[in-house]
Amino acid sequence: MARINDFCKKNKHYMLASFFIPLTVMAIIYLTIGIYPGSSRSILASDAFSQFSNFHASFRNVLTGKQSLFYSWNASLGLNYLALISYYLGGFFTPLVLFFPNQWMPDALYFLTLIKIGSAGLAFWFYAKHTFRIDRWYHVVLAVCYALMSFVTAHSELIMWLDAFVYLPLVIWGIDRLLKEKKPRLLFISYFMLFFSSFYMGFMIGVFSFLYFLIRLISHWKDYKKRILPYGITSLLAGGASMIIILPAVLDLRTNGEELTKITTFKTAATDIWDFFVKNMIGVYDTTKYGSIPFIYVGLLPLAFCLLYFLSKKIALKERLLFAGLFALLIASFYIVPLNLFWHGMHAPNMFLFRYAYLLSFLIVMLAGYGWEQLAGNHKKLIGILLAWLLAFTGSYFSLPTDKYEYLTVFSFGLTLTFLLVYSLILGFYHKGKLTKKRFILFLLLFVSLEMAVNTNGTIRGILNDWNYASRSLYTKPYPAIKELVEITKEANEHFYRMENLDPVSSNDSINYGYSSVGMFSSIRNRHSSSYLNQLGFRSRGTNLNIRYPNNTLLMDGFVGIKYNIAKQPINKYGFSEIQTSGDYQLYENQHPLPLGFLADPEVAELEAFENDNLGSQTDLMNGLAGSQEQFYRFHPLTVVDSTNTTISTTGNQTKFTEEVGNEAKEITWEVTVPAGSQAYLSLYPTNFSKLKSSSATIMVDGEQRKTQININGQYYNLGYFEETTTFQFAASFYGTKEISFQNPQVLTLDTRAYQRTIDAIQEKGVDLTIDKRSAEAVVTTEKEQLLVTTIPYDKGWRATLDGQKIPIEAFQDAFISLSIPEGTHTIRFTYLPQGFLLGTALFISCLGFFILFDRYYNKKNGSAN
Repeated sequence: MARINDFCKKNKHYMLASFFIPLTVMAIIYLTIGIYPGSSRSILASDAFSQFSNFHASFRNVLTGKQSLFYSWNASLGLNYLALISYYLGGFFTPLVLFFPNQWMPDALYFLTLIKIGSAGLAFWFYAKHTFRIDRWYHVVLAVCYALMSFVTAHSELIMWLDAFVYLPLVIWGIDRLLKEKKPRLLFISYFMLFFSSFYMGFMIGVFSFLYFLIRLISHWKDYKKRILPYGITSLLAGGASMIIILPAVLDLRTNGEELTKITTFKTAATDIWDFFVKNMIGVYDTTKYGSIPFIYVGLLPLAFCLLYFLSKKIALKERLLFAGLFALLIASFYIVPLNLFWHGMHAPNMFLFRYAYLLSFLIVMLAGYGWEQLAGNHKKLIGILLAWLLAFTGSYFSLPTDKYEYLTVFSFGLTLTFLLVYSLILGFYHKGKLTKKRFILFLLLFVSLEMAVNTNGTIRGILNDWNYASRSLYTKPYPAIKELVEITKEANEHFYRMENLDPVSSNDSINYGYSSVGMFSSIRNRHSSSYLNQLGFRSRGTNLNIRYPNNTLLMDGFVGIKYNIAKQPINKYGFSEIQTSGDYQLYENQHPLPLGFLADPEVAELEAFENDNLGSQTDLMNGLAGSQEQFYRFHPLTVVDSTNTTISTTGNQTKFTEEVGNEAKEITWEVTVPAGSQAYLSLYPTNFSKLKSSSATIMVDGEQRKTQININGQYYNLGYFEETTTFQFAASFYGTKEISFQNPQVLTLDTRAYQRTIDAIQEKGVDLTIDKRSAEAVVTTEKEQLLVTTIPYDKGWRATLDGQKIPIEAFQDAFISLSIPEGTHTIRFTYLPQGFLLGTALFISCLGFFILFDRYYNKKNGSAN
């Protein structure tokens, strides 16, 4: 401890500079576009804004004991929460959210982002300080470049990835310490913290660091061959210890239908031969959506010193060739699909492409440190390298294809040349003795910080234009009103229930406000339950990243137990009545929700859902559960009575609406007659989802209107409940694309009398389960053997007991947990523990214990101390 204190005192200025320069640069740039605590804008771009805020708010609920670490009832009917933590919330910075109330989560993420970026700079300084034999202020220069590389800034909205940039230099430093000093402790700690924080980024860094170890081993075989076993033991034990969080996540992904991506092409899309030069110019931002090229910029000076490393004859040729091979491998991965997929764990990313590109940036800045060691006596060579880069950038700029790189501006090109000339002049003056070393260092630090600030500014503004930094008030303003209504429902209910907000802040509101719902957007999800719900009309297409509640039927409200709706506008749904208001929101109670479980004849397990007929699936399911033969739905033709800015064309069973004036809404007014006792819906099913983009539909009935995004919400747009036979008109407004095509629009009606009879029949066999944080329990009485069907998503982490005896759980429709219940009165209990957690815990304890023993033995054997 005394040695650490002494080290910190001697180096505090350099440590503080490495931490605060990148942090301050980011803070100032955020400030210039209106992002700071309490400001109008959030730290996160639009699509990530509420998702990450809500996830971190839910983690705060875990820290305060309001929610289980293992399971959440508040994410898409129910979810393995530990798996979600492993991807979105793992890391040692995340518990800092405890100091912020849920309403202020955007501000918490602002501070976490800055702290992580500053910590990345500090971590690289520690690595550089103990690695490169150069002036300590040069270590700061490299640390600033590393912390503010383009990849970090461009992906700053994905806050869960930022932890990896703190641990990457520590892992490489740990390998060096093991090789040179026979000290494995730093490597074990760094690997463990990396894998524990993010198994996803940890995989990439794990592969990269292994390749780095091989390069060092081959370069110095005689000296380092005896380190193979210590490295292997340390790495495996660190990986084993991290299984406490990785193993449940991996098993969850494997169990719940996550599939590997098939290789169908050889070359990656959008990449070209000029990418390296274009993306190393200052302030260049294309997109982080589809069609992007890698973000690899890490500063012009590291680029020059990296080349000096490869040109230095003082460094062994074997070592330079090996690092050149690693360099080539990373660049080749940008172009070759199998290599690119490998770095992503053989699973193609959903936007934010080339997620391993930061490894090339790190390699450049790392080799720059070794190149900087060769500066003495090579000032002219470095100046020549800078001028060579100037010519290379100039030549590439004027050779670019006219139809590509539209985002590369003359300003970025000019800035790049200007800074290269400035660095050349600074080096020239220093070489000629016209600058003292102190001023030389000051100028370098100043201009490098300025260069990285300019690039960061360009990247942040690129995100602003590409994604838009969402309004902070979208998250904070509705919070008190929604929270009040949610608390009212909690006070009024002893048994489990679900609710949905028809005007949500995001699809993940439920895990922030603490209520159970259907909707969610997450890379960690239960694909089996979401796929089945998609067949029942809750839209969750493709890989089920999204599942949305809006635009489904009353029948499904009943099935999943939706007892409450929150909405800004009045809702006209059979059985729903307004019971409370708060701010802009009203709370509606459903008189006919089903409980979490219900008994049914065992034959119901043999039902099959229809792939492309959600109404048929709904009908068969509810009739099967009720033991009835009801006909719920009827279709009714529509008559167009008016249209604005719209050309309507019908071909077969498809209707196309084409705008006549660009960028204006297409409006159609229809008339329809619906029978008495009907809940009416407009059925709109797109014929081609790939052409929808962000198209929206706004339905207007009796002066009320509701807007939804067509591609992510269901197809049944509520028109209201009608007690008497009614002829009425309603309007639809479509916006977002020049034309839009649907299967011929019709009005669908639900017979509420048949609905009521069915709900009543199922209610008679309902089972009210009492839930705890990760368990559910009930007493069930039945006169004959029955199947208990629940709407708890099936997961292998669930265990069940009947009267205290363990019994097997069945997967109803491969989606929900169910049990066979014999006649009589029985106590059933479900308990959840993530699959693999116990084994992961055992691995954590044993691997940690084994490493402690190994570390003591290895240190004693080599006479060293960590």
